[in-house]
Amino acid sequence: MAIVVRIDVELARRKMSVGEFAEKVGLTPANVAVLKNGRAKAVRFSTLEAMCRVLECQPGDLLEWVDDDRSPTSTAATGA
Repeated sequence: MAIVVRIDVELARRKMSVGEFAEKVGLTPANVAVLKNGRAKAVRFSTLEAMCRVLECQPGDLLEWVDDDRSPTSTAATGA
């Protein structure tokens, strides 16, 4: 299973910079980059809540589960 992070989509919709978002959420820009790039191993509910509050969205707007068999990286690897 793969969790795809869609923070960049929500930031673009709101024309909000990573720096502004990080400041409002209470994270460093580097930690926002870790989340945006899907390198985070976990996300605290308090952080997820803060991100949703700042972006006025639901958790499902920021995170999406994609079956490994259908993820872009596995499709590219198999040539499907």
